[in-house]
Amino acid sequence: MKITRLDVGCKNIVKQQQFYKDVLGLEILNSTINSFELQLGYSVLNLQEAESFTPYHIAFHIPDKAEEKALEWLKSKVEVLKYEDLEIIDFKGWNAKSLYFYDTDKNIMEFISRRDFNGKSEESFSKKSILGISEIGLATEDIQEKHQFLSANIGLEVFDGDFEKFCAIGDNTGLLITINSNLKTWFPTGDTAYNSEFKIQLEHNEKEYKLQYTGEKLKMIDPLSK
Repeated sequence: MKITRLDVGCKNIVKQQQFYKDVLGLEILNSTINSFELQLGYSVLNLQEAESFTPYHIAFHIPDKAEEKALEWLKSKVEVLKYEDLEIIDFKGWNAKSLYFYDTDKNIMEFISRRDFNGKSEESFSKKSILGISEIGLATEDIQEKHQFLSANIGLEVFDGDFEKFCAIGDNTGLLITINSNLKTWFPTGDTAYNSEFKIQLEHNEKEYKLQYTGEKLKMIDPLSK
């Protein structure tokens, strides 16, 4: 499941744009009064000012075995979020390592290095090392219903977890991190998992899909509509 575009809400568009441009040094695209875009490898992240904003969890792919260099790069710019005093989290079952930070809207952002995704390492780390969007968090009261929808309409299956508290749906290329908002909070901070709205475009089995998550409901969107 390759995530090619993700549209999310934004609390303060000016501060967010300053963060991604001036702090992380990323290139801003298609900036307007109430939105802007980031080109992140093969993915586009669109941030649109929203009155009913609630925070997200979003992860970016970085190259294989780049977590140490990414940590050094991030620590020169932001505070890295720790879990039990660890700055780099080892997900042994996923063959991956991650590090986390907040943006100015208190979204939990993640860099994840998957040994089963990229397979390449780099001598240095920079903004160009971000390969694409890896994950978007989907908080819901009914994990099984969301999986049934994604399986029936796209063919996505369970990558890890179950239908009670946590279920990662997709594959090493991209995941919907689906959690029960009544029973679980976001890792690693314990922040409340809100049912934050988003739109997503993805590729799976050589087909393209566009979905929207709003009001606890997933729905397919006509690819020609916006």
